[in-house]
Amino acid sequence: MNRRGLQKWLVLASEYRINTKFLRLRADRVQLSDGTVVEEYFVRESRGFAVVLALTSDRLVPLVRQYKHGAGEIMLELPAGMIDPDEDPAACAARELAEETGFTGGAPEHVRTLYADPTNSTSAMHLFVVRDAARTREPELDVTEAIEVDMVSLDELRAMAYDGRITASSQVAAVLLALAYLERPAR
Repeated sequence: MNRRGLQKWLVLASEYRINTKFLRLRADRVQLSDGTVVEEYFVRESRGFAVVLALTSDRLVPLVRQYKHGAGEIMLELPAGMIDPDEDPAACAARELAEETGFTGGAPEHVRTLYADPTNSTSAMHLFVVRDAARTREPELDVTEAIEVDMVSLDELRAMAYDGRITASSQVAAVLLALAYLERPAR
């Protein structure tokens, strides 16, 4: 119990209804704090994903433009991807940046971790900044990816987050948090 009397739900049973590379869906039988039992509360399981704002020496940021099947739209985003088994979020950020854009750079700097949809998902978004990014290789896209890379200034990136050219909520949050991180005074 926390200081306000809220309690976690009690998981009475769990069963996987879908368990594939792209989706792991669990049905939990849960008991709420008032004793109510919910027979099927569905939870999407995920190892999470990393999002990376890469900054080149001339202060440009590579963005990826690609089709997102869930939304049925072509979207503009920071490079991002799912964390592989036994991979830490920083390694995922560096890998996804290189695979999607061909850019590599300094060590990924952790900005923040946010839950993407905590009501019914375990997925966490791990946000990183990579400085001194440069295109050093060819991208290596997954079978589900067809990507165009756009280079934008920090000011343009901020405008895109506010004016709706970047439309995924997690991406808007990532852009604004990463920009604030880059603007903070040096320690």
